[in-house]
Order: sequence, then C-alpha cells, then structure tokens
Amino acid sequence: MKGNQKKLLLLGGLRYLVPVIEAAHKMGHYVITADYLPGNIAHRYSDEFQNVSVIDKEAVLRVAERLQVDGIMSFAVDPGVETASYVAEKLGLSFQGSHESVRILQNKDLFRRFLADNSFNVPRSWSFGSVEEAMSEAGAFCWPVIVKPVDSAGSKGVSKAEDMAGLKAALEYAAEETHCGRIIVEEYLEKKGFSSDSECFTIDGKLVFCSFSDQRFDPKAENPYAPSAYSWPPSMPEETQAELRSEIERLAGLLGLRTGIYNVETRLCTDGKAYIMEVSPRGGGNRLAEMLRLACGADLITNAVKDALGENTEEMTDPVYDGFLAEVVLHADIDGRFSHLDLADEMKQYVVETDLWVSRGDKVCGFKGANNAIGTLVLRFGRRELLEEAMADISSWCRIVTE
Repeated sequence: MKGNQKKLLLLGGLRYLVPVIEAAHKMGHYVITADYLPGNIAHRYSDEFQNVSVIDKEAVLRVAERLQVDGIMSFAVDPGVETASYVAEKLGLSFQGSHESVRILQNKDLFRRFLADNSFNVPRSWSFGSVEEAMSEAGAFCWPVIVKPVDSAGSKGVSKAEDMAGLKAALEYAAEETHCGRIIVEEYLEKKGFSSDSECFTIDGKLVFCSFSDQRFDPKAENPYAPSAYSWPPSMPEETQAELRSEIERLAGLLGLRTGIYNVETRLCTDGKAYIMEVSPRGGGNRLAEMLRLACGADLITNAVKDALGENTEEMTDPVYDGFLAEVVLHADIDGRFSHLDLADEMKQYVVETDLWVSRGDKVCGFKGANNAIGTLVLRFGRRELLEEAMADISSWCRIVTE
C-alpha cells in the first residue's frame, strides 16, 4: 500500500459493488470486500477479500479493527447496513447516522412505528414473531394486506393476501426470508400512478439531492412485487415530489442523519396521501446510482465513497434530466437455461447499454426477487411518449429466451 492510501471495507460481493470499487481505485484507495461467498464477482475487483458474514457484527468489527480500515460501506447490500453502522460507530468512522437510527431505518416494524409516532403518513401494520401468532390475530387485518419479512430487501418474501384463505401461504413465504424471525403485515395501499424507488443524498443532514423514479413491475413474474424496470424523469406530480422531499428531510432531522447516500421508496396513493415506504442508508440495488449518473450526471457513488472515507464531498443539487432514461431489469419468466436475449430491431436505436450477466447454457430462474436478475438494458428516448409506449409492454419487444 502507498502511504497516502486509505482502506475502504465493503460488505458484500455483488456486482453492484464493482462501480464503488472502481470509484475508490480512481481516488487511489485500497478496497477490501467481505462476505461468506468467495466466488462473488466483486471480490475479483477488490484488493483483498475477507471471508466473514456481513450480518455478524462482532466478526466484521474484528476484521475492521485488525485491518485498521478508514471507512466501511454496505452499498446495495441491505443485510450488511446495520453491521456497517455498528462498526462505524465503534471505530469512530463516518456513516449516515448512529447505529440506533440505522436500526430503526432497517427494520420495517421499527420504521413503521417511528413514522406513526412522528405523524408521517403510514399504512396500518402489525408485526409478529411467528406464522401462528399472525394467524391468531388475523381478525384485526383490513384486507387485502401485504406480507413481508421485517428485515429483507430485494422484494424477497413479499406477497399480497387478498383474504384469510391466502394469508398462511403469504406468512410462510415471508418467514422463509427473515433473518431475525419477524414478519410484518401491512394494509395494502393502492398507488396512484407509479411508485418510486430512487436515490437521495444528504450533507450534514440537509437533503441536497433527491430523485424520484417511475418504478415498474412485471405482472407475469413469479413475484409481481419485484421491480422490473425504472424510468426517469418521474411522472409523479411536482407538488407530491415537493411534499415528499420535505418529509424526507424532516425524517433525516428527527433521526439525526448526517452525510451520505440513501435508497428511498415512496408513493402517492389513491387516498390522496404521499407515503415514505422505505429509507435505507445505502445505495440501491438494480444499479440505481449508475442510472442516475446517466440520467442527470450526478456522481452519487464517488460522493458516497468520499464520505465513507471521511473526505469532503462534492457539491450536489437536485437532478436535471437529460432526455428520458429507462432501465429494464432483465429476467427469465421460468426456470431454465439461458439461450439469448431477443430484442426487436425497431428498439435497438434507443439502447444505450446492454449488460448481460449470463452466457448461453447458464441456469436462470423465474423472477422471484432482485437476486434473480440476469442483467440490465438501458434505453434513452427523446420524448416521454416514446418511453411510455415502450414501457407499457416490455415483453412485446424484449424477451429472455430459455432452452
């Protein structure tokens, strides 16, 4: 190592970490990746790999102490976020907030309670420690409901129960995906227009960059609640964006959040209310920060690395979009072996980037969650009408062929 190099510890090994590693290397720093899967792709790009579970706080702390790291991140790796905040607090490293604040944000049960206690718009919800406990209290639910693990990301374990008949299967599905053994049941909020899943950035608690997206879903997927496409600029009304921006900043103040990147999910619902659904102190999956660099030129990744290493971040302002950008999360409809991507000729003129993560003959699975994605397709349009026409029926021009 060079004398002026800093050490950045990244929890996880997903491909979404590769641009973070590249940004740190461009700044001249040393990157350590850590998880319990040595074959994960990001480990090929880092300077060092440590075999440790990202949810084992004490084990990660020991690694960070031994290696004398200067910063820690869990970019796009939701299970490691609370661990990263714990280690940062123990070692006096930079992080978006205190361990207690991050614990609230990362636990759907605690977060819903925080929102309710502080007069944010929030769906009614109930949390349980077992399927049996939830079934015994089902008489209190207002149908339909959404059932989730309190601590899982990537839409894993999420499903909708229309009535009592479908509840047990939904609860059992959520129970399979929870790490802490708890399930949350929420009233189903009917959205108006598109929900949003995008990135925000605070500096000293002030919300300096706030983006919204049109988040889209594949109704034919095995999990129709796993996001399958995004587009920018959002179609959400400007007044709703302004309200949500104000509420996100209020939330940051109440939790004492400092500087850093956040993945934020929001929606406007048919009851006329705007809701903050999730706020996670990390970059989002599905390459969202990379998409915003293409959509509006914002380099959230470099700023996130700088903050993690205790360096001054670059000035940021709210996004100004260059045309109409769309990202399609490529996925198979059913389990099988990948053959090829079938893309209609008339759509190829709009393609900015095709990023396939599989080769012919590789096993692919039906789309149950973000971990079943097999690549991304990025397109840019000159008019919103063209984008909306394409996004309305993606399967008519973009298809993963299996054999």
